[in-house]
Amino acid sequence: MDARDLKGMLPVRLAAVRAASEALAAPLSDEDCGAQSMPDASPVKWHLAHTTWFFETFVLEAYEPGFAPFDPAFRMLFNSYYEAVGERHPRPQRGLLTRPPRATVHEWRANVDERLRTLLDKPLPARALELIEIGLHHEQQHQELIVTDLKHLLAQHPLAPAYRPDGADASRDARARVEPLGWVAFDAGVMRVGADGDGFAFDNETPRHRQFLEAYRLADRLSTNTEYLAFIEAGGYRDPRWWLSEGWDWVRREGVSQPIYWRRHDDRWMEFTLAGLVPLDPCGPVAHLSYFEADAFARWSDARLPTEFEWEHAASGLAPDDGPSEAARWHPAPADARDADGTPRQMFGDLWQWTMSSYAPYPGFAAAPGAVGEYNGKFMVNQYVLRGSSCATPRGHARASYRNFFPTHARWQFSGVRLARTS
Repeated sequence: MDARDLKGMLPVRLAAVRAASEALAAPLSDEDCGAQSMPDASPVKWHLAHTTWFFETFVLEAYEPGFAPFDPAFRMLFNSYYEAVGERHPRPQRGLLTRPPRATVHEWRANVDERLRTLLDKPLPARALELIEIGLHHEQQHQELIVTDLKHLLAQHPLAPAYRPDGADASRDARARVEPLGWVAFDAGVMRVGADGDGFAFDNETPRHRQFLEAYRLADRLSTNTEYLAFIEAGGYRDPRWWLSEGWDWVRREGVSQPIYWRRHDDRWMEFTLAGLVPLDPCGPVAHLSYFEADAFARWSDARLPTEFEWEHAASGLAPDDGPSEAARWHPAPADARDADGTPRQMFGDLWQWTMSSYAPYPGFAAAPGAVGEYNGKFMVNQYVLRGSSCATPRGHARASYRNFFPTHARWQFSGVRLARTS
């Protein structure tokens, strides 16, 4: 997309993306928006402020004539991890930021939105347009984080309150049965992976390069709650054979015995969702697994996790937005019926899928210049790659080359497991 085309579409995209964040917060109280349930999560108010901080700091400060910040204190309060920008408020203490109030954050958002619209009416260098586009995709990432962080927060409440009472229940596609797991075979060969230059991509998806893949088979759907329950009932959380050493230490240290949002009530399993506590769907994909859990389940299943390049190769040619992801659902659904051509299902729109690939730079990777270059590159250690997208991923944000990443213990995200085998 050339600069003129990009400039023409940015005002519409800006209005839509910024409004989507506001809509996520609209059903919530001020108390909901200000609380922080753990150090890895952030309050909704902070997400709304930080995404505004990004535009003010990286776009307006650099390109707005006569720039003046809305409030100079916000530069420190809502900086996430950009060392080059300056001081930051500690991440574990974001829930202590009772001030500014939520109303002021919304006022700041409106102020920055208006200034961005004014800026877009003027001639701008290509780099300014690129930064606005990055800011929009950055905000979409935080929209997903708003959903996952809020879910973790509400799950701590003893009454298991619902965010959207019509959410998971309205979309639950309960099935009497699910088809047995099938396998899709792929031949060995040299594949090209990474962003192809057609549309937006983050820097960690580049440069496009070649990878040799041995022949492999990929499960044609995500693993289900029923299949994972069999792992639990077989003593999977009590048997060190299936666990990486660090994972087994994590299980014992944290007392982990089931997925984070599963609850045992009387003689049946329940699951906490954004629609509240509901019966566990036996056909639904098992969700919110850590890398440790996904890897142990794969070993127990006489399989393994795919590499990120196997996953990308299998997803090539699939349309991400044709998946079941809908903004009103917030809950993964069972797999559709198997197609005659054996195409893998649930690649997009239900759960991010752990791979066995460490998050590392591609050959020839170079971080973007300036402070925005801290966005991805400096996190390329002690993380694993997830591929696909989830039921909380905004539509239009997914693509086959997208590289999500989290540490091995993280499980509050919408993460699941797709099995693989070497042919």
